[in-house]
Amino acid sequence: MDQSATSMIIMSTRIQLTAALPDAYRTLLTLHQGVEKAAADAGLDQRLIELVKIRASQLNGCAYCVDLHARDARRLGETERRIFLLSTWWETDLYTEQERAALALTEAMTRLSERQDVPDDVYERALAVFTEAQYVAVAWAATVINAFNRLGVTSHKPLPRNPA
Repeated sequence: MDQSATSMIIMSTRIQLTAALPDAYRTLLTLHQGVEKAAADAGLDQRLIELVKIRASQLNGCAYCVDLHARDARRLGETERRIFLLSTWWETDLYTEQERAALALTEAMTRLSERQDVPDDVYERALAVFTEAQYVAVAWAATVINAFNRLGVTSHKPLPRNPA
């Protein structure tokens, strides 16, 4: 993409879908909160869930969500190195087996349009390291962040000027 096209994308103003239909957005936030609670109740580390959110957001090209969840992960104690290397997680030994299974599942679910399925080996790998409740929470976390990504990317949601 040439620089003028990139500038047009960054500079364009679009309808912010979350603000345009606040009741639907609140419903999505309520769903998100329910999934976060299910993940905590299942004993999942919140940092794992943030890695899922970051990775799906990277794949979907949602800068707003990558920024938000990288900051959230850092607040939870995640290292910059692991965040920086997340786009090549399979090439390192920096991630646990649970994290690797969650990331593989997240990638498969995020790329459904390419495969129309979650491969059996990805599913089986996840079931080998997660309880059923944990698997369900990870799959729902991937689902919810993909919904948020679609709203953010479509709206060109701007980054906060002074992130906390």
